[in-house]
Amino acid sequence: MKLEVQKAQSLKPKPEDESKLGFGRIFTDHMLTIEYTAGKGWHDAKIKPYENFSLSPACSVLHYSQTIFEGLKAYRTPSGGINLFRPWDNFKRMNISAERLCIPKIDEEFALEALIELIRLEQDWVPHSEGTSLYIRPTIIATDPFLGVRAGEQYLFYIILSPVGAYYASGLAPVDIYVEDEYVRAVKGGMGFAKTGGNYAASLIAGEIAHKRGFSQVLWLDGVEKKYVEEVGSMNIFFKIRGELYTAPLAGSILPGITRDSIIRLAKDYYGVKVHEERIAIADIFEENEKGGLEEVFGTGTAAVVSPVGGMTWEDKSIKISGGKMGELTSKLYDKLTGIQYGKEKDEFGWIKTL
Repeated sequence: MKLEVQKAQSLKPKPEDESKLGFGRIFTDHMLTIEYTAGKGWHDAKIKPYENFSLSPACSVLHYSQTIFEGLKAYRTPSGGINLFRPWDNFKRMNISAERLCIPKIDEEFALEALIELIRLEQDWVPHSEGTSLYIRPTIIATDPFLGVRAGEQYLFYIILSPVGAYYASGLAPVDIYVEDEYVRAVKGGMGFAKTGGNYAASLIAGEIAHKRGFSQVLWLDGVEKKYVEEVGSMNIFFKIRGELYTAPLAGSILPGITRDSIIRLAKDYYGVKVHEERIAIADIFEENEKGGLEEVFGTGTAAVVSPVGGMTWEDKSIKISGGKMGELTSKLYDKLTGIQYGKEKDEFGWIKTL
């Protein structure tokens, strides 16, 4: 497939104050689009000026939510270059999501090549300030103008770019999370492992409840017994208990996070920490805290990278973790991973694609 490039006639001004970027509110001059038609496959790959879509009111994605997406970042290095972190794994995971949502798979190699061309065109949008990056959002939506419950026959794959600051306004300050024990997000056999809009829609009500109570995020429990820890709304979660890390297993109901996998490998291979990928009950977490065994808690994800947790509330119990401060191992893992991403640390794992 040939990639066509249509450059914008006029360019938007770049943000002057990178400390006020926020997250996901500013978009670059260009976008990538590729269309799919049943019997023809993926076709008409274009880099073109960023613009609104024109969709039928009967567009399938608006009614039946057949959509998937990914999230990754481009990082500015000290020498002024640009790094991508494990981008091939994002497109691989996108195809796993596609299979679950009955969406035709993309050509992972072509998608990566097209993304690289898009970022090269938009390289001036990659911010320079510490902690900033260019957020990348690949998405696929079903576009059939048809009211009927079936897999679509027309799709649009697109990538948009957004210069961003920290995901949380508080930056690396530890967040307080609320343990949700009424609503559930996903169950094994459902779509919990897929990165699809429906999973996030299912999380909104608990998120609203948590925010009204003063919490930054929701910690979900399993959807059957409402007993075992699964993941936070936008992150996988880790618990350091008596010198070892614990996190929920990839059993079909949580997202197989790329940052999660990277943290597990760093903890094991670089810091020699034993990591348990197994079910752990929320009651056991609170009991370990009472016994002094719960040492650190942190979330991991592309947007926040590593986010320390300073407090948790479950039912009528609230606990403070690490004295409400960022734990030592959490800090080491954050520094090491971001150091690799920004080109300040040696990439010993083959994770970086330098443009």
